[in-house]
Amino acid sequence: MPQGSTEIRHPASEGLHQLPGEQVLARLLDAQAEALGAVRASLADLDRAAEAGAQAIRSGGMMAYAGAGSSGLMALSDALELAGTFGIPPSQTPVLFAGGAGTLLAMTGAVEDDENSAEADVERAGLGAGDLLVAVSASGTTPYVLAAVRAAQARGAKVMGVANVAGSPLLRLAELPVLLDTGPELVAGSTRMGAGTAQKAALNMFSTLVGIRLGHVHDGYMVNVVADNAKLRDRARRMVQAISGRDEDTSARALDRTEGRVKPAVLIALGASEEEAENALRDSEGRLDAAIERCTNQITTTGRAP
Repeated sequence: MPQGSTEIRHPASEGLHQLPGEQVLARLLDAQAEALGAVRASLADLDRAAEAGAQAIRSGGMMAYAGAGSSGLMALSDALELAGTFGIPPSQTPVLFAGGAGTLLAMTGAVEDDENSAEADVERAGLGAGDLLVAVSASGTTPYVLAAVRAAQARGAKVMGVANVAGSPLLRLAELPVLLDTGPELVAGSTRMGAGTAQKAALNMFSTLVGIRLGHVHDGYMVNVVADNAKLRDRARRMVQAISGRDEDTSARALDRTEGRVKPAVLIALGASEEEAENALRDSEGRLDAAIERCTNQITTTGRAP
């Protein structure tokens, strides 16, 4: 698509305002589905970016997000869910949002052009070598985002750039470019629609793969979650029970001993001591499969009953 393709009129938009509501919705849905299809071409790029994100988190660095307007909301949504889903501390996933928190309740366009605030936000976040900045801009030309990218790179951080226009400045600047070539919007320029849908899906996939690479997903279970309420505690107990193969009471007692942490609870349910569980997780860099193998071997070697 040529530069500025999100501003071009979509061929299916002609007469849109005159159609019955159900037909309008059908066209909108078709456009969203088509936009989602554009994500498939970016899978290899998302894979590379996820490896960089996992490395940043694993080494104690940051995987920060930057955006403005609708694209910024997609970035913010992804960042905010990482703590609850994968147990990644919010301090490692700061969000640089044009205009700051106040803009979330009354979004204005002018803040997207504020390059000085972007530079200040990068400095405030403390981005540097070993960190990754996930920069999102549908057009790939948003001044706030581009300024944040340049400032982060000047401090030694890598950049994953997500844009919906081929050849855009963001994609040229980023070490890890991700093009989501969604093309024209049914409502021209309204990138909260097709472009935003593709961004949301791509970021969901990216951050989930980061979580998997960090060992925070085991057979589809969110094993790095900390059960700190009744719903999560019940979910955690079911995870421990399913992975360890132990009964409900054994699994619940193991969770009590780990204060709701699933990974060590699985190992304790299998017969490991608290110290053995923690050591196994440390040595396996948090990967539960490797920790299970280590603890199982220890238990078998010492002749303890599992």
